[in-house]
Amino acid sequence: MDRHSRKLPPLSRLKPFEAAARHESFSQAAIELGLTQTAISKQIALLEKEMGILLFERRNRAVFLTDAGRRLGRAVGDALSEVAAEIELLQGERRSSELVLHCQLCEAFYWLMPRLARFHEQNPGVELRVVSSLKPLTETPEGFDVAIQTSGRASGSARLAFTAADNIFPVCAPTLVSDQVLPLKPDDLAAFPLLSHSVVPQDWMDWQHWFEGIGERLPRRPRLVPFDSYPLALQAAVAGQGVALGWKRTTEGMIAEGKLIRPCEQVLERPTEISVFRSATRNRHPKAEQLLAWLAKELAG
Repeated sequence: MDRHSRKLPPLSRLKPFEAAARHESFSQAAIELGLTQTAISKQIALLEKEMGILLFERRNRAVFLTDAGRRLGRAVGDALSEVAAEIELLQGERRSSELVLHCQLCEAFYWLMPRLARFHEQNPGVELRVVSSLKPLTETPEGFDVAIQTSGRASGSARLAFTAADNIFPVCAPTLVSDQVLPLKPDDLAAFPLLSHSVVPQDWMDWQHWFEGIGERLPRRPRLVPFDSYPLALQAAVAGQGVALGWKRTTEGMIAEGKLIRPCEQVLERPTEISVFRSATRNRHPKAEQLLAWLAKELAG
């Protein structure tokens, strides 16, 4: 018996596992592979039994990768990607020269776009395509080489390259609050609608957690106004409809232009708020390291 085969579980279990790890979802893996969710669950349960290792935690009808599951997901993803790349070469095909950057919509629109000209100036000839999305990495239908999203959102088996800091504070239109009463205290915010990006699961900072983070309590009976996307909540703040939570990297341009102000002095510092990932499943692009180095420099600034 070959020495490698003694350590390998049945290969028929690895593809369902890799898809489930990449999506961090049995149902999404089932859709991708044309199987039932029950079939995916059964294959992974058998794989866990054969390995004697828990690869997913099952909680509230959702699944989450364990540390062991994330490590195995990356290893299997790398291996399958290498096989696919070699087959392409054997068939005389080449992967696209495009370097694909997946970015959360708000970061893409408010933070990345004003800086992108610098990347092209410093990296002439690199064919960069930006793909924006409101959904976490596990739900993106398109492959990527590098990705940016808020830390804590589902990332599946994507490889974390580095994290970056950000600050969170209330923002509103300058017409919403009289200059005579500035700066407001946290309790004063109860007088205004609090614009909230509400999602399930709540993988973004919300008002309750912001108040807790600065050592305060959420005001009693706050007027929370939910939005299903952060850019909508931010535009509602610009329009004077209430106070929103502002991430410094996202709102600094609008604050500089006078579209938004910071009505409070309180700020919540988050040292690992932004995560930058390498893809675990695509054939590595030769220019990906250049993009990662540029992002690290820009995010550090």
